Amino acid sequence: MWRTGVDIGGTFTDIVFLDEESGELKVLKVLTTPKRPSEAVLSGLEESGIELSDISTLVHATTLGTNMFLGQEGLTPPKVALITTKGFRDVLEIGRQRRPELYNLFFEKPPPLVKRRDRYEVEERIDAWGNVITPLNVEEAEKLADLICEKGYEVVAVSFLHSYMNPIHEEKMLQILEERCPNLDVILSSKVNPEHKEYERTSTTVVNAFLRKLLSTYLTNLERELREKGFEGKLLVMQSSGGVSKVEYAVERPAAFIESGPAAGAVAVSHYSKLTGDERVIGFDMGGTTAKASTVIGGEPTVTTEYEVGGKVHAGRLVKGSGYPVRFPFIDLAEVSAGGGTIAWIDEGGALRVGPISAGAEPGPACYGRGGDKATITDANFLLGRLGKKLAGGSLILRKELAEKAIGGLAVELGLEMEEAAMGIIKLANTVMAKALRIVTVERGHDPRDFVMYVFGGAGPLHGVELARELEAKEVLIPIHPGVFSAFGLLLTDYRVDKVRSVMKLAEEIEDREVEEVLAQLEMEASKELEGVREVHAIPSLDMRYRGQAYDLNVPWRGSVDQAIRDFHATHGRVYGFSSPDEPVEIVNVRLALIGSLRKPQFPRMRAEEYRPEPEGSRKVYFEDRGWVDASVYSREKLKPGATLEGPAVVEEYDSTTLVPPGHLLRVDEFGNLRIRVM
Repeated sequence: MWRTGVDIGGTFTDIVFLDEESGELKVLKVLTTPKRPSEAVLSGLEESGIELSDISTLVHATTLGTNMFLGQEGLTPPKVALITTKGFRDVLEIGRQRRPELYNLFFEKPPPLVKRRDRYEVEERIDAWGNVITPLNVEEAEKLADLICEKGYEVVAVSFLHSYMNPIHEEKMLQILEERCPNLDVILSSKVNPEHKEYERTSTTVVNAFLRKLLSTYLTNLERELREKGFEGKLLVMQSSGGVSKVEYAVERPAAFIESGPAAGAVAVSHYSKLTGDERVIGFDMGGTTAKASTVIGGEPTVTTEYEVGGKVHAGRLVKGSGYPVRFPFIDLAEVSAGGGTIAWIDEGGALRVGPISAGAEPGPACYGRGGDKATITDANFLLGRLGKKLAGGSLILRKELAEKAIGGLAVELGLEMEEAAMGIIKLANTVMAKALRIVTVERGHDPRDFVMYVFGGAGPLHGVELARELEAKEVLIPIHPGVFSAFGLLLTDYRVDKVRSVMKLAEEIEDREVEEVLAQLEMEASKELEGVREVHAIPSLDMRYRGQAYDLNVPWRGSVDQAIRDFHATHGRVYGFSSPDEPVEIVNVRLALIGSLRKPQFPRMRAEEYRPEPEGSRKVYFEDRGWVDASVYSREKLKPGATLEGPAVVEEYDSTTLVPPGHLLRVDEFGNLRIRVM
């Protein structure tokens, strides 16, 4: 039986097959079909030659959620209504006092996802401690339900004030809506995100309302088509937190799956760093459309609890206030528009620019010969000899004359030689990607000189050494099958269920027993989603802050409130440079992550005997400081552990190409990874 990971990217859909008995791996890359993403999945599975009936588990990562908020064609949002407490109709409009562009006098906030005419109020009031101040006006709620039904809404989000402390009114509203509109999909904020802060909780609920039908339809259709073709196994979906979930629970909280693809890459880096013993690792994933960076320390990726979907990204940073807040655990990533298909262009001032627009899979880079005529990073690498003529094992043959035509047009306009223009594209792309790498290291208080850089994605190994050199990282590691490494990460993850409950009390007023009782309730809720999973363990934690602070820090729960207070002071000192032990501390939320272990592939440690491999041949490769030089070309499949070789060299494989600049030494370690010491 095979376990399969499927990652739909902007240019390629990557598929990895793992034989559960022998540990054999098979990988496949097929061009993505952006308007019909499941088509590439199904055709790729068919092309693999593996019977669907022989697949026990299929783990899937999707970017459908992100694509809808970025306005992808063919993704039509449903008709959504919002019901909230009387007086709070405009909470989405008011939002927070964040100005993404501080000095832009003409800046406009993103429009509310639900227009004012689709937002409704009902009389009810619960205070911040969960006490009923004004009972729900049932007559008014019934009239509103009739109106909602009459207007033909598909989904209704219900977000009442302080429902995270007492959901009684939201549950009554749900009952009324179900009685009067049985076909209506209703989403309660107390179920989706039971935390304080009205704007963020309402926004999270509304984002889920917009995504529920889209993800439900997509996954239902995909599963149906798979079943029709003979698939009898489990279909799991990757979450942005780095865990997987069953389809039925993915549909309940679709906003938790927005960044599932990039998260898979970080999971793969985490698993691999434990295997190799690398304590401090930068993960760098450069695909066809974007490049992503993350950090993994001690085998664990950094996780944040808030994200803004549909927001703007500036130099790798998500600009606060430019999108729609979603509160679920997300692996912390910096992302830039610099992938193999990113387009180079000349601005009004005559300067060369790269990105943010990508040629994607349709029409793709010019050298693909699929109708694209714009110069891209892939065209530049191909023109400079860094990239060979064949991609994905020869399923895609690159055409040099098309790359020359695209880049030649830019070169004439810039008054440069063609090689200089292509090198300019590479240098600009590297500058953009280096910013993302600095965000997850220097700006997080980490010295990149202490890190090993794990480089993957179809285009990543072409740029890895040059980026590491700019960052002064000590070493570059190219894992096995780097071009499908994120898809591989889907087979390295576990089930994960995250639950949260607001407490909002001073720590000195809470006993250890109370925290344990809340955790027991959360574990009972989470366990329902992990029925049938044998090995389960819990990771409890607390969100804490000094009284009066607007934001909190997460600390582990180690069985004692006093210990949690000490941990909070230490964490505050590490993050902000100071702590105030005499200030009262609040416990804001109790969190629980329930992890259900899945079987992982085993990586045998092989014996490494040093030797110098013979190259398959050579070709001219252009380097800025050397010009055109003869570079040895190696086939990665023939490199055994212990092999060492010197640059300039190119190592080719089915799903990626690694560039070793002059003066650098590459060694194959005992796990088959390529390790390049940065000089």
